[in-house]
Amino acid sequence: MKRKEAGFWGRFRERRRGAYEGLFSSQALCIAGFIAMPALLFNPEPFWKIVLFIFFWFLAWLGGQKNNPLITLLVILGILVFNLLVPYGELLYSLGPFKITLGALMLGLERGATLEGLIMLSRLSIRRDLRLPGAFGALVGESFRLFAIITERLGGIDRRHILRSIDDLLMELEKEDPQAETAHAAGKAPPAGRPAGRPAGRTSAAGLCLLLVADMLAWTPLGYLLLRGLF
Repeated sequence: MKRKEAGFWGRFRERRRGAYEGLFSSQALCIAGFIAMPALLFNPEPFWKIVLFIFFWFLAWLGGQKNNPLITLLVILGILVFNLLVPYGELLYSLGPFKITLGALMLGLERGATLEGLIMLSRLSIRRDLRLPGAFGALVGESFRLFAIITERLGGIDRRHILRSIDDLLMELEKEDPQAETAHAAGKAPPAGRPAGRPAGRTSAAGLCLLLVADMLAWTPLGYLLLRGLF
């Protein structure tokens, strides 16, 4: 069973999560996420990719999504270090055989920000009650549902007993009832572990406006670069 968070910050996160799930349908979130994705992937400027990563991280926080800042930072640093092993560009600093070059540094930051930006975007746009039409859509939707559940519950993994924690997580996934999510999406009783609120079967007018604004802001840097290149 999913443990309920206690304390002020836990309750605050649950309130944000309830508002997020009440404003948007899972289908609208998925579409908005796919619209925003190219704005991150095809932006050629590392600086703007870092800005978009921070933007998506902030939106994920607003939506009550769990995120460990330390793990996020370690992933970016790991990608950065591996890129520095292949130096190119202007030499910034040398420590024996290890060289820090501007080109490798910027590429590492760009790749780290892109990966973590995509992770944050997926946490925002892929929700566990997502349903897509057709047999293939059902398969993709089920994959998205399992991905959303796993990312939600990674924080419950005990580092001292990693294999046992992963096994317990897989056993919980096997016991999950997809019909409960379908009933919730249709406006019926919410599944266990989800904050009560407005049914997530449709997007409110305010939610639609927020999604449009978020996509417009995500596309602003790339649109500016394209217009600057044209004129």
